[in-house]
Amino acid sequence: QVQLVESGGGSVQAGGSLRLSCAASGSIFSVYVMAWYRQAPGKSRVWVATVSSGGDTYYEDSVKGRFTISRDNAKNTVYLQMNSLKSEDTGDYYCNTAGRTVNGVAFNSWGQGTQVTVSS
Repeated sequence: QVQLVESGGGSVQAGGSLRLSCAASGSIFSVYVMAWYRQAPGKSRVWVATVSSGGDTYYEDSVKGRFTISRDNAKNTVYLQMNSLKSEDTGDYYCNTAGRTVNGVAFNSWGQGTQVTVSS
């Protein structure tokens, strides 16, 4: 079983920055894709950014140039540096990872979510 623990959310004024972290633990053999999603109040969860096992990064258009996703493979941790935050970035942020356990079982796990509030 693989668990994800997120941290780093909070409240910030527009134009400010936050850094989210998500650490995966458990019987992990390898982690492939690591990603962040967000869910604004009253809306569906949407994809924000992805980093591959090789370090390739992909971003949703509205966060390009403002957010940076990165990972530390030794720590099975993914980060999301969020700069120039806007009120529309407000929501619950979830990390998602996929990989294989030491028993060769594929997993796809979600974190519990961390709240980000941006005030204008």
